[in-house]
Amino acid sequence: MNTKKIVITGGPGTGKSTLINELISRGYNCLEEISRQVTLDAKKEGIDQLFLTNPLLFSELLLKGRHQQFLNAETGASEIIFFDRGLPDVLAYMDFIGDSYPESFINTCKNAIYDIVFILKPWEAIYKSDNERYENFEQALNIHKHLLNTYQNFNYHLIDVPFNTVENRVDFILNSLNM
Repeated sequence: MNTKKIVITGGPGTGKSTLINELISRGYNCLEEISRQVTLDAKKEGIDQLFLTNPLLFSELLLKGRHQQFLNAETGASEIIFFDRGLPDVLAYMDFIGDSYPESFINTCKNAIYDIVFILKPWEAIYKSDNERYENFEQALNIHKHLLNTYQNFNYHLIDVPFNTVENRVDFILNSLNM
């Protein structure tokens, strides 16, 4: 079976995880964001913010985890699978902080192609920081620009998900897939 791989991306605090949770509640197969787990694992090792202290290591761990999610989706039995962020997000965040990364990061993104990418714009009304999210709203806007550029550099056509209720946003996504 050729599983359709659908990414839901956007800067921090745009509602991605909320939409993923709604899709899960509707019975869809979804792979949740792994950056929080990488951050929590690092905290257990005594590193408060791995992304801030060693962004390349953090990004390598994210890229590896997201690539494994991608590979697992290829062998899955689902007709469709949703991802809370995709591989190109790693490069967009590295570009955002101005750090370089190895060519292997780019090659991983070139060789793992998603079928459809939905992007959520920064939405100040729902934005909030927490223990794992250190960015302010202005930084979220800047990250959004980097996400747009990175995905477009990999020739993705991005579908903007309009501001609305969680249910209506998920309906928009599913209707865009003709489901």
